[in-house]
Amino acid sequence: MEEQENHHEESLKKVSGLYKDWFLDYASYVILDRAIPSIFDGFKPVQRRIMHSMRELEDGRYNKVANIVGNTMKYHPHGDASITDAMVQIGQKELLIDTQGNWGNIYTGDSAAAARYIEARLTPFALEVVFNPKTTDWSKSYDGRNNEPIDLPVKFPLLLASGVEGIGVGLSTKIMPHNFNELINASIAHLKGKKFELFPDFLTGGMLDVSSYHDGERGGRIRARARIIQKDKNTLCITELPFGKNTSDLIDSIIKANDKGKIKIKKIEDNTSDQVEINIFLNNDVSPDKTIDALYAFTDCEIPISPNACVIVGDKPEFLTVSEILRRNTDHTVSLLKKELEIELHELQENWHFSSLERIFIENRIYHDIEEVKSWEDVIKTIDEGLKPHTKHLLRAVTEEDILRLTEIRIKRISRFDLDKFKENIVALEGKIEQVKYHLQHLIPYAIDYFTNIQKKYGKGKERKTELRIFDTIDATKVAVANEKFYANFEEGFIGTSLKKDQYLFDCSDIDDIITFQKDGTMKVVKVEPKTFIGKNIVHVAVWKKNDKRTVYNMIYREGRDGPFYMKRFSVTGVTRNNDYKLASDQKGSEMLYFSANPNGEAESVTVLLKPNARIRKNKIELDFSELGIKGRDSKGNLVTKYAVKKVDLKEEGHSTLAPRKIWFDDTVRRLNADARGTLLGSFKGDDKILTINSQGEAKLITFELSNRFDDDYLILEKWKPEQPITAIYFDGEKQIYFIKRFLLENTTNVQQFMLSDHPKSFIENVIVANNTTLEIVFAKDKDKQKDPEMVSTDEFIGIKGIKAIGNQLTKSKVKTINIILPEPVEEPNEGFEAEDSPERQSDLTDAEATDADFPEEGTIGDLFEFPEE
Repeated sequence: MEEQENHHEESLKKVSGLYKDWFLDYASYVILDRAIPSIFDGFKPVQRRIMHSMRELEDGRYNKVANIVGNTMKYHPHGDASITDAMVQIGQKELLIDTQGNWGNIYTGDSAAAARYIEARLTPFALEVVFNPKTTDWSKSYDGRNNEPIDLPVKFPLLLASGVEGIGVGLSTKIMPHNFNELINASIAHLKGKKFELFPDFLTGGMLDVSSYHDGERGGRIRARARIIQKDKNTLCITELPFGKNTSDLIDSIIKANDKGKIKIKKIEDNTSDQVEINIFLNNDVSPDKTIDALYAFTDCEIPISPNACVIVGDKPEFLTVSEILRRNTDHTVSLLKKELEIELHELQENWHFSSLERIFIENRIYHDIEEVKSWEDVIKTIDEGLKPHTKHLLRAVTEEDILRLTEIRIKRISRFDLDKFKENIVALEGKIEQVKYHLQHLIPYAIDYFTNIQKKYGKGKERKTELRIFDTIDATKVAVANEKFYANFEEGFIGTSLKKDQYLFDCSDIDDIITFQKDGTMKVVKVEPKTFIGKNIVHVAVWKKNDKRTVYNMIYREGRDGPFYMKRFSVTGVTRNNDYKLASDQKGSEMLYFSANPNGEAESVTVLLKPNARIRKNKIELDFSELGIKGRDSKGNLVTKYAVKKVDLKEEGHSTLAPRKIWFDDTVRRLNADARGTLLGSFKGDDKILTINSQGEAKLITFELSNRFDDDYLILEKWKPEQPITAIYFDGEKQIYFIKRFLLENTTNVQQFMLSDHPKSFIENVIVANNTTLEIVFAKDKDKQKDPEMVSTDEFIGIKGIKAIGNQLTKSKVKTINIILPEPVEEPNEGFEAEDSPERQSDLTDAEATDADFPEEGTIGDLFEFPEE
């Protein structure tokens, strides 16, 4: 009885312990047997079982997918739906399964037809690379009735070629698909001991920024974009998709962004079939360039992807890099090739061994010695004795199994024994044995040849589809459509989008920030809201852009209730939202007397009128803000006067005090920048523009705003010089003659067309933006006669005419090439640097040194602020 009680106590287990064990068992099952792929063959269990089942049914003809799924259920302990879905995913990757019927559309997201309607068979690539029963390790299926492969002997980095996604318990994997040929090149590079880099490649094409890919390891990040082209000024077209998105997803995200007012489109049209074509129609007042940026900023046209290379190695998950996976796959392929060679060598040696025994058995007529032998044991013994004198040169000892095979030789084969053919067969076997041994001794070159042959056989048509490009960072606030109207109630101190009965200020986006200034010198930045209380006596409200160094604020303020008056200039580049910043003074009673916001750093002149005072001789002070340096917003500024001020009048509108801005063009992202990336276009200021000329003969003048986008089709992209003539050489397809023309462009943002011929064979030969250019015309042979090249000075050949002029005929002879000889370039004069890139111009007067007498005396223009006399 006591023993039974002890046994009962020992068998008790806490419920928490049971849950822990059960959960670990479940997690291990999901991770190892369902969600995470093996590093060796790149398959999840269901995928491996599908491939094994297809190999079982393979006879060169298509099989119904329903039949394959049914056969796979012998190995996979789950429903047919999961097997069908997994098989469709493999088939859509166009690598292992040759499909027939409606297998869905990766572009539109349409699902495949039912399994009973579609068919499949293995591709030649799969048959060659994935299977080999001799090198496969087997285990029993879930019910013990069948054998299934533990790992298929895949001799290729299949995991990286097809990519995989899976979610386990507390664990997930996301390995991007990579390019077939690039993987083979990387494997060869690894075998040669060279470095390599791998980046994703998607069947849907698109563009990809891999600057933060970090070799595909956990924590990396990539950005995928749709390819958007501009058909005309009112139509955009999406021709390629970002990874993981289909046309339905993309259109839904665009419609949502339009409904929220983030973008502004007229209508959208999906014409996708075997190629992606989503047409986006715009209104006449919408910029196509800005809309493209907005599509990337607010829709699924750009998506971030976080790779996570988790794989099963042995019987546990590991986090690896893409390069490490490829190295291990390549090394595994080498080991499989070695194993195949060893098996082949063994089979050849066994074939040579038995062929030699067969020759000895027949040539020495040993079969006659067993004619009188009565028992089977004596037959075996007799043959063994007869072979012994002739077997010293064999590779191994003769076994009873060898003798049994000799007894199975038919009389017909013995009677037709041909010694010469036999010797040829032996020599051929020996040649093959030596070749296999050579391959085993030179395994790495053999593996390199293997990969090279795979590429030759199957690499055609598998070129990279996704373009690698560094993306520019799009500031969402700069490309968002101004979808809100902004109002202010200056009397009560409220601002917002819902105050429609109050004063309208401007249009803005709902993601903009709003900057406000009050009469007491308080500055605050707030978000766009329906209604926000700022405080009474609001002086200025505007949209605020972070890091804006070109907007300069000029102000004159009184420090405290009776303190001195100061003036200062400052920019606001960064703030904390909803914080009150005291720009005048913390002292009670501080007040702004004058304020202006200048988007391009303008500096005006003002007149300060003083209140009558017997102690001063002059009651008027002239101030020029251009003499004041741009400092931080917290600076005190320069002293204006210690005496009471009556009012401040504007004397003269100001001009920009910022130096010309140096602008570069980055061809990688096809955007302008002020960060010295790419080609320097020059120093820009005021109304300067950029000239672009494309191959269709269209010239455009574009502002130097950094948000502008440029497409691939441009012959000329440079700073526009209004007085510089443009020389165009074009071929008239109708007249079959080259023409040359020189013209000036009008200062307009409209497209200016100078290619007048619309014949399909007409084309622009060259466009030159320079004086004193020489053309070398090289002529084609005419009836075995070669005309000498002709030199033509463009400036002397033709004068400057209108843009619509046809121009002069360049030559009547048949032209082979036209070479351009440009004059020596003239360096652009140094126009200085932008204010934020150079030391600030400080006023000659410090706060302590400035006095009333330091300011000249002149007239006034207009009142901006007026205060009652005390």
